[in-house]
Amino acid sequence: MSTEKLIYWFEEAGKEHNDILGKKCANLGETTRLGIPVPPGFAISINLYRQFLEESGAGKEMEKCIAKIGDLQGRAIPVYKEAGKALQTILLTKEMPPSLKNEIVSYYEQLCKTVGLAEMAVSVRSAGTESRPGMFNTYLNVKGVENVLQKVKEVWASAYTPRGIAFRAKKGIPALKDELGVGIVKMVNAKSAGIGFTVDPVTGDDSQIIIEANWGLGEGVVSGIESVDRFIVTKDNKEIKERNIGKKLKCVVMLDDGAGWKETPSDKQSVPCLSDDEIAQVVELSLKLEKLMGRPQDIEWAFDSDFSFPDNLFLLQTRPAKVHASKVGSSTDQLADKLIGSLKGMDFSKAKDKIKNMEFRF
Repeated sequence: MSTEKLIYWFEEAGKEHNDILGKKCANLGETTRLGIPVPPGFAISINLYRQFLEESGAGKEMEKCIAKIGDLQGRAIPVYKEAGKALQTILLTKEMPPSLKNEIVSYYEQLCKTVGLAEMAVSVRSAGTESRPGMFNTYLNVKGVENVLQKVKEVWASAYTPRGIAFRAKKGIPALKDELGVGIVKMVNAKSAGIGFTVDPVTGDDSQIIIEANWGLGEGVVSGIESVDRFIVTKDNKEIKERNIGKKLKCVVMLDDGAGWKETPSDKQSVPCLSDDEIAQVVELSLKLEKLMGRPQDIEWAFDSDFSFPDNLFLLQTRPAKVHASKVGSSTDQLADKLIGSLKGMDFSKAKDKIKNMEFRF
């Protein structure tokens, strides 16, 4: 049995672990080290995934599957669907080897013990070594060891959707190349949540911070489906120079199992989901991250209703901001282009079911 470290607490991780844990987990570890408030959690390494492939026999079966199908470059969509279904079936039907299962379970149970909650709700988040916006799955409000183990496999399997395979084929990347780390993060009981950019992703203007937010979980913002509140704040004097309060008819909340859309109470639909003090907190967090990371950032954050202000703001993700100066649209439009590409081509009922099940990709 390998003595190699397979799982890392966020406190043990940093940017030097990008190729071991994936960008998302490496960044969460780095920001935790730097004193940024991040929900407690741990990162399952790509090496654990490789060990799963070897010990379960899934790896050899997947290689044989691809060899049988042949070169995927330039093939028709049905071929990508066939390959995706076969590869995902192989992964999802394999039992987690006992040694790996025990490793993951011990970390999850320790996380529950540390927080003081039995079968604590977590998000199970994908983390690739390279940016693949909209490509992989994340699952919200997952409770209990068996559910966590299942969702870890489903995150791994999300690398083998027809869309993912087609993307790699077009780029000349081997079909089995995208190997994922997985973050297990305590769920934030979000009062409100959203995104922040320290540079305008459309124009490249870095003199202001753009904040978009909604009631409930941040997936109600990054999905690009529902109207949200939008604030623009100048960096030099922290002045809120623009407020656009959306008609927030729906928001994403935790359900008994998973998360989903719920109608926003009528008295909150046209009310700002952030106070000026909360906006100021998000601005300070954004500026601090930009300085610490050394470049403009694209962040996801949430205010936890289980804590008191100002200690209830938590960072969920940060990554280098991208500027699309040639494109026209709001920052939500930019994210929507990335994050809901997997819904394209679906009929309405299937797309609705996908949203309901909260298989968000980012």
